[in-house]
Amino acid sequence: MKTAVPCYYHLDVEVSPERVGQVSRILAAHLRYWDLENLADPVCRGAELLLTAIDRHATDKTTSIEMWWNGQHLITAFGGDDPDLRPDQDLRACLVDIAAMSDGWGCCATETGTKIIWFSQRARAGERVPLVPSAPAPNLSEGLQVPRELPVAALAARVTAPDHALEGAR
Repeated sequence: MKTAVPCYYHLDVEVSPERVGQVSRILAAHLRYWDLENLADPVCRGAELLLTAIDRHATDKTTSIEMWWNGQHLITAFGGDDPDLRPDQDLRACLVDIAAMSDGWGCCATETGTKIIWFSQRARAGERVPLVPSAPAPNLSEGLQVPRELPVAALAARVTAPDHALEGAR
């Protein structure tokens, strides 16, 4: 059963044709470990598309891959520092395919010049993730008797008992 425990995975990759399949298998293994094997196919297809496009068009073949699971969405992001790689031209066909198979996607640049391409998959209606149950906290009223729960006679006995004890001590 899936839980809503957040998960994170990071992988730095030197992209080459033979690494595309290896990275795909690594990502699928992590998704199985997180009990998200139903998301492995679209994530691995998206990863293979992006890694193949990076291998064909980028001069810097190093990329970082990150996956985040928040209990409802799995976000997979690819980041690279290649200044010559232009997502709007070099990766256009790849991004069209990713847009068609994902629930959301985007492309942005950071202040350092890193380009990030991400896509997300969400848990479907029949695959909703239950919240992780927490252990109930002890309730103070369980350990102490609240005065209104005691019978009136017991309350009266408590009030009169100290006065009689003081009279006998005088």
